[in-house]
Amino acid sequence: MSHFKIAPSILAADYANFETELKRLEAAGADYIHIDIMDGHFVPNISFGADVVAAMRPHSKLVFDCHLMVSNPEQHIENFARAGADIVTIHAEATQHLHGSLQKIRTAGMKVGVVINPGTPIVVIEPVLNLVDQVLLMTVNPGFGGQAYIPEVAEKIADLVQLRKEKGLSFDIEVDGGIDNKTILAAKEAGANVFVAGSYLFKGDLQSNIDTLKVALHD
Repeated sequence: MSHFKIAPSILAADYANFETELKRLEAAGADYIHIDIMDGHFVPNISFGADVVAAMRPHSKLVFDCHLMVSNPEQHIENFARAGADIVTIHAEATQHLHGSLQKIRTAGMKVGVVINPGTPIVVIEPVLNLVDQVLLMTVNPGFGGQAYIPEVAEKIADLVQLRKEKGLSFDIEVDGGIDNKTILAAKEAGANVFVAGSYLFKGDLQSNIDTLKVALHD
């Protein structure tokens, strides 16, 4: 199994046909389904809640990678566990109880992720790196799809790789925002191994676009 994972963002799919879209993604070779949960408070947009995740769950065997862009995420963790989420990733900026919230995800039986925005330094999450399976680095500012990749995040990815090595940890490094067949190479080179892609995948032929990303990763 490849060390690299492609995680299509369902936010960029056809909302009226999630069942069909999930089957298309699975057939096309996606590894994860990345599900952006937005509350209209932590970020301006409102997207999906746990009920939508639960409705999608019977239609895919893929890993559901739920990215909670919500204030006080600790209040919602059990709902996503019941809905069938496999990974729950929460923003360090969104809670005053980061350590406890991450432990709550683990206790609920899910894999644990922490995420920071482009302007947030890694030092903020350093004390909790031993608790997580995945660190998500936003390569755009969160809340809207279709934004351009912020190349300066590469330095942060490389710093996180070094920190992981120093601490003897093994978490995945995921990137989200502006990922296409060119920016995926920069993120890979810096040390990321899980790649969220939305607009790029869905604006053309899905199968061809996933194949293109996989070829880029394995060249």
